[in-house]
Amino acid sequence: MKVTHFLIGITTTLNILISCNSNVRKADGYGNFEATEIIISAENNGKLIQFNLQEGKTLKRNNFIGVIDTIPLSLSKEQLLVSKKIISSKSKGVLSEISVLKAELKTAKISKNRTKNLIKDNAGTQKQLDDIDGKIDVIKNQIKSIEIQNTSVINELKSIDVQVKQIEDKIQKSIVTNPINGTVLAKYAEPNEIVSFGKPLYKIADLSILKLRVYVSETQLSSIKIGQQVTVKIDDSKTMQNHIGTISWISSEAEFTPKIIQTKEERVNLVYAVKIDVKNNGSLKIGMPAEMWVPTTTTIKN
Repeated sequence: MKVTHFLIGITTTLNILISCNSNVRKADGYGNFEATEIIISAENNGKLIQFNLQEGKTLKRNNFIGVIDTIPLSLSKEQLLVSKKIISSKSKGVLSEISVLKAELKTAKISKNRTKNLIKDNAGTQKQLDDIDGKIDVIKNQIKSIEIQNTSVINELKSIDVQVKQIEDKIQKSIVTNPINGTVLAKYAEPNEIVSFGKPLYKIADLSILKLRVYVSETQLSSIKIGQQVTVKIDDSKTMQNHIGTISWISSEAEFTPKIIQTKEERVNLVYAVKIDVKNNGSLKIGMPAEMWVPTTTTIKN
């Protein structure tokens, strides 16, 4: 009899435990942390003279990182400036010729007015006036011809100015500066290496806020919205560590469940991706698994 009561007691206890376990709430989403990683590449060809960088180092925006050899570019710029001086001297000579011709034209026009007055007083002839008109036409044609020649010189000077600006742009881009606040994840080059345009130098990401990408089923969409705060849990040595996250993005299209992801409803074929911004206190890492818990109340407590 005692054995019977003992067996009944064990069975009842097991049923209670099973019932309690079946009512244990599961996480609303599972996923991994990610960050926007940026690969900084060389924007010029040459030897990497300086490259002050260490993996894991935190950098600020516009920090000086290194410089690619700019001596060949500086020499090319100097050569262009010398050519510009030579061409400018030619242009000055052409402009002086035009000034002389314009002075002659002015004198010819004065003579023309005088000849007209002489003709009125019967002291001049029509032939004199025609000769002056012919001389004026010749001078005008000479000025026009020289101006055309000077136009090509001016265009050549403009072309040199553009080339100088291009070289100055390359010199500026030879200085490697950090574009964002972040942490160096990987280093791909070393000082004194020859780099080419587009060669990766290092990879950086802002780790102050990480994004947790999780997948939820269609039935869960009604319980979440952009800007909503949720609880994010990660494994700790003894218990789960809680963080507060904010939903920043919800996919507008469904996709098939990724193989590595489990959802609240494991057999749902189509799910929606959700991104949650979580402030990083230093304990969160890229690729770390985490859980999303949608609060049952409107207030989230740490």
